[in-house]
Amino acid sequence: MAKLSQDDLLAQFEEMTLIELSEFVKAFEEKFDVTAAAAVAVAAPGAPGAPVEAAEEKDEFDVILTGAGDKKIQVIKVVRELTSLGLKEAKDLVDGAPKPVLEKVAKDAAEKAAEALKGAGAAVEVK
Repeated sequence: MAKLSQDDLLAQFEEMTLIELSEFVKAFEEKFDVTAAAAVAVAAPGAPGAPVEAAEEKDEFDVILTGAGDKKIQVIKVVRELTSLGLKEAKDLVDGAPKPVLEKVAKDAAEKAAEALKGAGAAVEVK
């Protein structure tokens, strides 16, 4: 088996949808028994002169499909438009609700996606 370079791997990841990439990360974590959590710097509690930072406003949101409603076909069409998934993948996502449709998107994109899904008759949560 030929070894892939880092650039080749990145090119492959660029072609994946967010859902495919998320599934890959989960499979990778399970296979190698690791987690892909970001490292967090922790300040020593009670350190003199340590500034207290205000909580940052959340800038990444997930759009979660909680139910397809009565117009399942319309919801599948909207999911396909939002995610560029194929028909089978979009149907599986809708059938398997609650599932994330979009992950880590900007607030305005999350709101637009939620409105589109609600307009098609779906039940949606934005987290």
